[in-house]
Amino acid sequence: MTSLRPLGASDIEVFPLTLGGNVFGWTADRDTSFAVLDGYTQAGGNFVDTADAYSQWAPGNEGGVSERIIGEWMKARGNRSDVVVATKGGALSTRKGLRADTVKAAVEDSLRRLQSDYIDLYYTHYDDESVEVGEFLPVLDELVGAGKIRAIAASNISPERLQEALDFSDREGVAKYVALQPQYNLVSRDTYEGRLQDIAGRGGLAAVPYYGLAAGFLTGKYRPGTTVDSARAQGAGKHLETERGRKVLVALDEVAEAHGAEIATVALAWLAARPTVVAPIASARTPEQLKALVALADLTLTQGEVDKLTAASA
Repeated sequence: MTSLRPLGASDIEVFPLTLGGNVFGWTADRDTSFAVLDGYTQAGGNFVDTADAYSQWAPGNEGGVSERIIGEWMKARGNRSDVVVATKGGALSTRKGLRADTVKAAVEDSLRRLQSDYIDLYYTHYDDESVEVGEFLPVLDELVGAGKIRAIAASNISPERLQEALDFSDREGVAKYVALQPQYNLVSRDTYEGRLQDIAGRGGLAAVPYYGLAAGFLTGKYRPGTTVDSARAQGAGKHLETERGRKVLVALDEVAEAHGAEIATVALAWLAARPTVVAPIASARTPEQLKALVALADLTLTQGEVDKLTAASA
């Protein structure tokens, strides 16, 4: 059985691959979402990531749909205590920002949609620099104290604000971020490496990167002359136009062949081997796409292979 990893300075332990819930109710309907969630947990997975804003960008989607599907699935399966649910607040149009009353209302809304008394990991989805950290961190601390949130985390935050938040929590003795969700993958390294990663490392934060497969580019299905039927094809395909993108694919092909592994598995394994990274996020629109993702738990790259991929992505 795959060993679970500690999530920063919390008592939460997670599978090394986080299942992204952004597709639930968007490119995966309710039944397909249930099948994906079933397949992930049957493979040993326990860490599901969502947000109250998923998937408000899609026409006719008011947001909250992914949370609602996950809540219905947990109720149907009776497995709430076996699943680590991470959700986020602050980006939904009707609950936007990090003012104290907004945060409280957003958490209550998420709990209702998830049909749960608690959220395992709650992220501030986007930093709101119009609000002092001294306003929203005490509210999150209050929610932790009430048992509605087990641990808190940050996403889409500057190094300066992250450090300010950590310092405030230390100084005031309130709940402190234990994890960070940055954009990070083989073709997007400067979105995390540098000051943000350094602060996370010093603070003992667990990194849970999103876009772990660069919107599908790092699955290897995007090649010169190919057309991919995906809602994210335009964003993913742009990496083919860069020398780095092409070099990364060559290196991934070589390492994948050496292991008899899927390219997506190798890309995620590189990410999982990076400093501070605990459980990269990847989404599956169908149960068939899950196999390459959960295989991360059984693939360990050699240092030489990690170095080869790192050099190709420089």
